Amino acid sequence: MIFIDLENKLPTDADLPDEVRWSEEKWEAWKTESNRLLQQLATLTAAGKLTERNKLIDDNGDHWKSLKPWLLHLSNGKCWFSDVRELFSHYDVEHFRPKKEAKSIDGNDRDGYWWLAFNYMNFRACGNVGNRKKGGWFPLRQGSLCSSYTAQCEESESRYLLDPVDDADVSLVAFDEEGKVVPVPNATDWEKERVEETVKRMKLNEHVPLAEERRKVWQKVDGLINDFKVAKDRCGGGYNPAAREKLAEVCKRIREMTLKSSELSSVARWCLLLRNDPQLSRLIA
Repeated sequence: MIFIDLENKLPTDADLPDEVRWSEEKWEAWKTESNRLLQQLATLTAAGKLTERNKLIDDNGDHWKSLKPWLLHLSNGKCWFSDVRELFSHYDVEHFRPKKEAKSIDGNDRDGYWWLAFNYMNFRACGNVGNRKKGGWFPLRQGSLCSSYTAQCEESESRYLLDPVDDADVSLVAFDEEGKVVPVPNATDWEKERVEETVKRMKLNEHVPLAEERRKVWQKVDGLINDFKVAKDRCGGGYNPAAREKLAEVCKRIREMTLKSSELSSVARWCLLLRNDPQLSRLIA
């Protein structure tokens, strides 16, 4: 999982490439259409016409899909949940809070967050391996507040699902040398439960090619760490051009693997941080 600062990004930002950036006029038109659709959804919901409401959502999927290039640009073309490009299949614009029905931890349904169906802050770029498994799964902790259209309090919900746009959530995710996602050391019982349920529901460990690629990244970084230590020892306190050249090469390769644009850079970073070595930590790009 990778952190995406969605709250402070817009499709109109000047630093975006031309093929992704939107004009202010286009963005305002998109938001106006979102508000129009929201009012239609609210009217249908108030009238108890939930089937018609859900059909309206489905019929307007192109509205949120139009933001896919921008959402993927924010993550350097990677899935926000898995940190890879192709291994998690092609991309969906995933609704973090489900738009039609929300499933509890016991599998029971409640009404979804239909009022967020066309709200871009509820969109996430996700490979369809995880998105298909997740579906409408969005359980809340027992006793949690539950947001509704008339009493919106999403920020106060105590949810299971970890969110890539929440830095605190992303910080709960760690990895082991077998390529599995695990809770960070010293996580609370509730934090562990959230990580474990998210991993299970998003198939972050169950999808074998993804776990295997994480294992390969871990092994590669582990080898580079050994190369770093050997080259550093050979440098000693004197001048050893060959050893210094090797050390520079190893440092460059480590930095490349920890670049945010690199696949599974989250695994590479964790492998380095786990060593608790300031000299290695400074190599994180």
